Amino acid sequence: MLDQIRTALAAYEPKRIHRDALERAAVLIVLYEKGGVQHIIFQVRSELVLHHKGQISFPGGAEDPGDIDLRMTALRETEEEIGLVQEDVEVLGQLDDMITISNFVVTPFVGRVTAPAPYPFAPSGYEVAELLEVPLPHLLEPSTMNVQELEWRGNPVRSPSYSYGEHLIWGATARMLRQFLEIAQPK
Repeated sequence: MLDQIRTALAAYEPKRIHRDALERAAVLIVLYEKGGVQHIIFQVRSELVLHHKGQISFPGGAEDPGDIDLRMTALRETEEEIGLVQEDVEVLGQLDDMITISNFVVTPFVGRVTAPAPYPFAPSGYEVAELLEVPLPHLLEPSTMNVQELEWRGNPVRSPSYSYGEHLIWGATARMLRQFLEIAQPK
């Protein structure tokens, strides 16, 4: 499956959004092989952070002036948040930019952990309450994805969400996840 994902991402041309008034951010969709099965790493944000308390997200954050590009932002933030060393990541590709309700233009990257399992993830106690290692086959099951009716700026919006145990992956994270799953396993 990893070869299929690599090939699909290499052929994909991501859509870029250029809005100078919005801050830039980047996230990393982390693929991690465990027990012979690909997993995606999510983080449950702590109650201490300023934005998105308790929500499930991919590791990542705002671009720093010292970052040479958004790829570096995604890798730096991932290392800071979950302890995944940049040298242990192979970046496989990039997805479409996305505008979030918190007024960021987020660039999602996809990468895989190159070090053998178990990886010594070290979540930041300030930013991360818990790491979730969700099996990719679970996320590909049609019954895992739901569509929620939400309101955004006074307009109804249909948005995907994914369930994993008692957890609900929703919002921008779910939209990025859906795009990744559609590219990784085209119908």
